[in-house]
Amino acid sequence: MIRKKNKILLVLPSLRAGGAERVISFVAQKLDRDMFEITLLVIGHNKDSSFTPESTNVVFLEKNRVLFSFIPIFSYLKKHNPDIVLSTIGHVNTLMALQSLLFKKIIFIGREVNVISVFSTIQPSKKWYSIINTTKYSYRLLDIILCQSKDMAQDLQLNFNIPIKKIRIINNPISSSFSSKSRYPNNEIPKFITVGSLVERKGHKRILDALSKYDGPYQYTIIGDGDLSSEILHYADEKGMRSNINHIPFTKNVSNYLKTANVFLQGSFVEGFPNALLESCACGTPAVAFNAPGGINEIIENGVNGFIVENEIEFVDKLNLLLKKKLNPEVVSSTVFKKFNSQQIMKNYQNLFLEVLQKKL
Repeated sequence: MIRKKNKILLVLPSLRAGGAERVISFVAQKLDRDMFEITLLVIGHNKDSSFTPESTNVVFLEKNRVLFSFIPIFSYLKKHNPDIVLSTIGHVNTLMALQSLLFKKIIFIGREVNVISVFSTIQPSKKWYSIINTTKYSYRLLDIILCQSKDMAQDLQLNFNIPIKKIRIINNPISSSFSSKSRYPNNEIPKFITVGSLVERKGHKRILDALSKYDGPYQYTIIGDGDLSSEILHYADEKGMRSNINHIPFTKNVSNYLKTANVFLQGSFVEGFPNALLESCACGTPAVAFNAPGGINEIIENGVNGFIVENEIEFVDKLNLLLKKKLNPEVVSSTVFKKFNSQQIMKNYQNLFLEVLQKKL
């Protein structure tokens, strides 16, 4: 007798080069095919994709905006009747919450990507409908809210009145493309690196402010692109630092850059669960990170794989200390692999799916 596979539908706005896109695509590829039938439903266009998930059924709706996808998604759900729908990113979760009113037998899980109350003050939405607190109402329609960090779960519970029984926490996994370097890099001039979108919440300017107080030569690689790219590089020009900076808008070889760096620099004011910080530690490169909500304190172990700091002076002090200590890359790497290895994280996802399916029976 052939056992029926449960249908899992994973919904993404696009397959562009973003953290949420990479994590959910990774989950789609790694879920047990003997237990689940997996489909990745992408609202955007195939031509905009930065990568293609291997061995995964991918369906593109070819829509320019999430708002335009309500009817196509309704039609897809009605035709294919999945057991579980997992969506990610706020506006997609809101859309799926509305769909949940029409499909009572489907389990809807929304994966949040931000500590919303903090994120909205640092990088407020410019959309007209942002004046309406859709999260507070739409998220209550979902069966489960999946959080990436403890800070995120606490924020949803305290500031949005989401019942704790609906909240689960699953951290992001380390993908197989990241592994520890074998030795500390032998750089004549210290190499620093930051990976992430060049947007307000990532705090690139306060990293530059801190580096302006650093006494000594250095090379600083910034990987990423975004609305503030020109503004940030101009800011570096104004501070006389541009010649020390190498800006790379996009690369598929992030791990190579992380491995050759001495220290990863994290300037964020808020995170969901910072993939780049996690991946840097996985590569054996320690970090100096400003204290901010969103899982940073779940990744960084002070003095073991880096430091969390409160201000620019402390940032430079800990940067100098890391350069002096030359932490063992394999030790740095082990601190995150023991907690966030892909096998453990995928087990958590599968256990969540089995849990909600059991309740459905």
